[in-house]
Amino acid sequence: MRLIYRLQLLRRHRRINVNQSTLSHEEANNLRVMLLGMVDDPRVVLIKLADRLHNMRTIYALPLAKAQAVAQETLLVWCSLASRLGLWALKAELEDLCFAVLQPQIFRKLRADLASMWSPSNKGTCPRRISVKGSWSSMQGNDSVHEDEAPMHDEDITSIKDLLEAVVPFDILLDRRKRVNFLNNLAKSSEMEPKPKVVQDAGIALASLVVCEEALERELFISISYVPGMEVTLSSRLKSLYSIYSKMKRKDVGINKIYDARALRVVVGDKNGTLHGPAVQCCYSLLNIVHRLWTPIDGEFDDYIVNPKPSGYQSLHTAVQGPDASPLEVQIRTQRMHEYAEHGLAAHWLYKETGNDLPSISVLDESEIEESSYLPEDLDDQNSMDYESFQRYSSLKVGHPVLRVEGSNLLAAVIIKVDKEGRELLVAVSFGLAASEAVADRRSSFQIKRWEAYARLYKKVSDEWWCEPGHGDWCTCLEKYTLCRDGIYHKQDQFERLLPTFIQVIDLTDQEESEYWTVMSAVFEGKPVESIESRPNLDYVASNSIEASINRKVRLLRTMLQWEEKLRSESSFGRQDGGAKSRNHADSVVLGEVVIICWPHGDIMRLRTGSTAADAARRAGLEGKLVLVNGQLVLPSTELKDGDVVEVRS
Repeated sequence: MRLIYRLQLLRRHRRINVNQSTLSHEEANNLRVMLLGMVDDPRVVLIKLADRLHNMRTIYALPLAKAQAVAQETLLVWCSLASRLGLWALKAELEDLCFAVLQPQIFRKLRADLASMWSPSNKGTCPRRISVKGSWSSMQGNDSVHEDEAPMHDEDITSIKDLLEAVVPFDILLDRRKRVNFLNNLAKSSEMEPKPKVVQDAGIALASLVVCEEALERELFISISYVPGMEVTLSSRLKSLYSIYSKMKRKDVGINKIYDARALRVVVGDKNGTLHGPAVQCCYSLLNIVHRLWTPIDGEFDDYIVNPKPSGYQSLHTAVQGPDASPLEVQIRTQRMHEYAEHGLAAHWLYKETGNDLPSISVLDESEIEESSYLPEDLDDQNSMDYESFQRYSSLKVGHPVLRVEGSNLLAAVIIKVDKEGRELLVAVSFGLAASEAVADRRSSFQIKRWEAYARLYKKVSDEWWCEPGHGDWCTCLEKYTLCRDGIYHKQDQFERLLPTFIQVIDLTDQEESEYWTVMSAVFEGKPVESIESRPNLDYVASNSIEASINRKVRLLRTMLQWEEKLRSESSFGRQDGGAKSRNHADSVVLGEVVIICWPHGDIMRLRTGSTAADAARRAGLEGKLVLVNGQLVLPSTELKDGDVVEVRS
């Protein structure tokens, strides 16, 4: 109730002081108290998010001006907070509800375009190409959305309830049985009373997702061949219209270039990690099945298993032409990868949103969309794809490690020769060096041994003077690979025909590259590799430590503080020029305090701005003792910052 009361005060103050471009000191202090309350008991914010979701689902009952004000605040504050807490499905529904209230014309247009693409009539044919011209780039300068920028006309007021009904509830999207029941009920109600077109379009989108899911499920039942006892779970999701709109604007592309507007996810069970290596092999086997079922889209395959994202996220991503000849994204991962992506460090909001502005909607009326909706059908971005591939692979060096993929067979390999500025590679493959375990746990403490295997393979080829495709022995062979239009190196046979077998270049971090070439030098010089120390990744160690619960609290506090800072800098809800002003006055409100976490109990301590490590020790009743800040011993005069973890040793 305190949280709701503070938000009501905040909204009331905002309505009264419409010309204020930043949060006042009182507002900022209320916000800080609210955030610290969330950290102490996160259930508070879950209750408030559920309450706000209910309010947005029934917002048609409010007067237009108030509905827009509530939607504006929801988009700026609560959608942003839901994303930082990892509540992606809830965030998506809230965004679409706000989108429907603030930009009804664009909402209807996008819903209709997607329904046209995914309509059953498109099956087996080339869908109508829907794309948006470069006018999207002219909208990127309008970073903020305000009530006076998104006017709703009288004819829109009567249909706001229909627009909200066209936003599919997140619990239906997450539950397959609920989706089927929802579609059946929609069909029955449409027979008795025709539904508005925007609601029918939402039903078409949901039905297309069901068709894709069932088609892949049938194919898996027929053709899958994985380790006995290993389970495969299939799920699906629709991207929110607001996310599609933002991505179109950000990338300056048409809607038919948003390949993840609908997606399927396949999760391979690994028996709590005991079968992780075979599960990784199964992921690549499933990738082969998906590519046989549907035509892959060139340049849209990303292997985050071989090359994890900086957050540690691992998965196979591919985009294909679905059963209706429209784009469909498929994600394939193991159960351990899935749990890490959903609940581990990879799920942190910073992974998705670092460097991005808070959600906003730019001004674009329906007539502008109609005038700029289509691009010529002969648009070809092959040149840009070639340029990106050239930039990525032009610096490849001889001896670099790669992974050879043939169905579910994953083999270690190294580059022997680089030709045509990286467009052709000669690769040495070791058929006796299975790589599934190495791929599954690539960045582990045992990586030095794996680098040694690659180095010895390269040394063997160098000692034998093998230098042409086909050279080798019973366990090693040299093969030629060519960079193709899909951005992947495919194998060539003796007649220079491309085969499904391909290689993935292993992207090394700076630390890994240093270790790898150090191991390579030791192997060629005959020195013992055991003397080389591998530095473990501290993020992975921390995630498995016994202090995991305190670490989660620290991350949540830092998340809340960073979100608060961003919210304060984008706090202009109602002014057209508020976005620019807030950026210039992001530091205009000084709360005069810092918030720290006291280790090892996780207590939150509030100190004056400018407080030092000695002040923290004094507050803890241990004046003159050693103080560690973020795990490092510091001088007593070290100034503390928001989110620091402070430990005073008695």
